[in-house]
Amino acid sequence: MASSSAVTRKRLSNRQTPNLSAFWKRREERFVNSKTQTVQERIARLIDVAAGRIPADVVVRNIRLVNVFDGHIEDDVDIALSGSQIAGIGQYDGVTVVDGNGAYAAPSFIDSHMHIESTMVVPGEFAKVALACGTGAVIADPHEIANVAGARGIRFMLEATRNSPMDFYFMLPSCVPATHLETNGETLDADRLLELRHNPRVLGLAEFMNYPGILFRDPAVLAKLAAFDGQLIDGHAPFITGRDLEAYIGAGISTDHECTTADEAREKLARGMWIMMREGSVTRDVKALIPLLTRENMHRIMLATDDRHPSDLLSEGHINYVVNLLLEAGIDLPTAVRLGSLNPATHYNLPRKGAIAPGYWADFIIFPDPRHVQPSSTYAKGELVAKDGTWLGPEDGHPSRSYGIKNSINIATPTYQSLRVKAEPGKQLRVLQLIPHQVVTSERRVNARVDTDGYVVSDTDQDVLKVAVFERHHATGRVGVAFISGFQMKQGAVASSIAHDSHNIVVCGVADRDMLLAVQQVAFIGGGLAVTNNGHVVGSLPLPYGGLMSDLSIPQVAARLDDLGKVMRDTTGCPLDDPFMTLAFMALPVIPKLKITDFGLIDVEKFKVVSLFI
Repeated sequence: MASSSAVTRKRLSNRQTPNLSAFWKRREERFVNSKTQTVQERIARLIDVAAGRIPADVVVRNIRLVNVFDGHIEDDVDIALSGSQIAGIGQYDGVTVVDGNGAYAAPSFIDSHMHIESTMVVPGEFAKVALACGTGAVIADPHEIANVAGARGIRFMLEATRNSPMDFYFMLPSCVPATHLETNGETLDADRLLELRHNPRVLGLAEFMNYPGILFRDPAVLAKLAAFDGQLIDGHAPFITGRDLEAYIGAGISTDHECTTADEAREKLARGMWIMMREGSVTRDVKALIPLLTRENMHRIMLATDDRHPSDLLSEGHINYVVNLLLEAGIDLPTAVRLGSLNPATHYNLPRKGAIAPGYWADFIIFPDPRHVQPSSTYAKGELVAKDGTWLGPEDGHPSRSYGIKNSINIATPTYQSLRVKAEPGKQLRVLQLIPHQVVTSERRVNARVDTDGYVVSDTDQDVLKVAVFERHHATGRVGVAFISGFQMKQGAVASSIAHDSHNIVVCGVADRDMLLAVQQVAFIGGGLAVTNNGHVVGSLPLPYGGLMSDLSIPQVAARLDDLGKVMRDTTGCPLDDPFMTLAFMALPVIPKLKITDFGLIDVEKFKVVSLFI
């Protein structure tokens, strides 16, 4: 779908730097007022504005209001603001009047589940683009940085988002490590999670990926569930059905974002789960789930991105892109908006968020076309923070403290021997098979190509390449090696320190020397991506924050990522739209069927390491 948000890249990278003096003056005045004005005074003033006794601070006039409560569009109304809140809807006078020119107003969007780390930038840089797309809040799972740096990683995310105009809420990672079949950086047990629980922006326990641990009553799993009993616990339950699903939900799980079919979602919905319709960069499930939506169940359905890459944020958008998919499918505007605003605010107990109504926070967007939501203005707590795709706030989005998560690669020296696989005569090779645009995989069996020394090597004629994961947190030297089909590379190698969930270094390639060089380059740049060919590094992208995030802007990262993708296609012949994110998910041992970790080839359904030979 062509999107007008494609202009965001140009606007954010080539725009003139705004005069920030007025912006900072308003922010400072608001900060001072919030400290000196009592809650009672704030409420009293809002009442006076709402009653029309005093003028509003700001009035946005001549608006068509998207009412997510009753599903109607209200024509020709004003939105009156008192400080950071909405005082009233109707006809008002204000100190400042903004003419809406008959455009539409809707509450800012809330992403019900995402990993900020997947945007490959620090939170402040993500907020600039997401606010311009109309997202005012996110429910983030810092699972990725926590698997690298544990509690330090979570504290980094909390500190980096503390003063943002975007509202960042967090669910504490439930599975650090995700499984016992991989090596991660640090462990978060129930006691460590309880230490972090009391931050007011922590809402509960994040996606519980270790569903076998629940079903088999693992003591450590039960301890985490008990610690958060009665609080919000997000789910992660692909293909779980029947009595296993009953047990999983009964343990306290309230949501799921892994549904890929309407039938799967209906079963979970019928048993009380909130369903997230997910549209990420690799996992794109919304179109398949649209048949799920009915008037009877739409109040239990939310929108999420999960993992969204920089280029997609710029070319497609964020939650507004998911809303536009629903509009294209014939879903009415108030319902589409509600799924991305009021519903997540309701489920996650976010008071005064998710709607435009008296007393609600003044987080809303204005857009001219009801058939395609692309904000012309974004307001956050009553401040205009983005206009026509241009961020109006402060330029610096970098965190003030790194909490020791920068340059975190700690890897033993890679060796050729660690990549060698001795053939077993008379047996077929078990191969991890990609499925396009999915993180689930299948199994393929082939006759292995064997060199003169009796070792299995890549076979480009059969599209069978070597794939490996190098442990990078504790310099153990552990390496898991397997074979993969679907990358269609003809030469060279690609490596990444983004390797869900433990974020070791995953590498795929044709020749061992290029694979080793790619791993070495990732370590040299402090984490990131690297492409090699014929013994040379042909491209790389440093991601110094935990090996996951850059300190560059999203347009800069997107441009460098696009360039690296072109190098990847031209050099290796790989035709995949997003080979880097695809590679990252091959190390995720909680999504069926086969995955690769530093322990070896994992059969996720059997939850164990399996032989490469059959």
